[in-house]
Amino acid sequence: MQCKKSAHILFVFFAIIKLQAQDFKPGLRGGLSLSTISEMHANYKPDFYFGGFGEINLTKKYALQPEINYVRQGSNNVARNYTDPDTNTERIEHLDLKLEYLSLSMINKFTFGQGFQVLFGPSLDIRINDNLVLRKNYNDFAFVAGLGYRMPSGLAFEARFKKGFLDILDSDYYHNDTNSHYLFGDYNTNINFQIGISYSFDTK
Repeated sequence: MQCKKSAHILFVFFAIIKLQAQDFKPGLRGGLSLSTISEMHANYKPDFYFGGFGEINLTKKYALQPEINYVRQGSNNVARNYTDPDTNTERIEHLDLKLEYLSLSMINKFTFGQGFQVLFGPSLDIRINDNLVLRKNYNDFAFVAGLGYRMPSGLAFEARFKKGFLDILDSDYYHNDTNSHYLFGDYNTNINFQIGISYSFDTK
């Protein structure tokens, strides 16, 4: 329900912008998502992302690009050290943490030369699913920065880095303070790399 509502709002927003903008190009994007959670002993989680955008070309070199993306994030092989209450012994289990977000971004896009692009902007990530045991924030606020290259056909190749600012989980559950072997901290934020392609449609 939340996904459908957000998608409807963005569709209406794009429709209004298209009426106002002289050069508006809708598009699709998708690719590989590599993510982890900061201050935890864990591996990067490979997954995927996909979404849509509306490119509003304000000048020849600058465009404002609102986006809605579905992004699968998290962290693999998180080592949790705990005391087994039945045997009173120390144990370690390895968990794959999964987070799914509906990401609403406002990207600033600068184009140089024949198609080289610099991208950056804020993102509001609305959590729609996870397998965390204890959470601190259901949603996240992040900053996105990246590079891209767009061909004359509208096909583009992108590499982005997205860094969350909100503490997303309660790390007390995932470690035991008596174990100093694993790197854990109290400020656990999302770290996400995106490598993929996009395509903008020429509506003229």
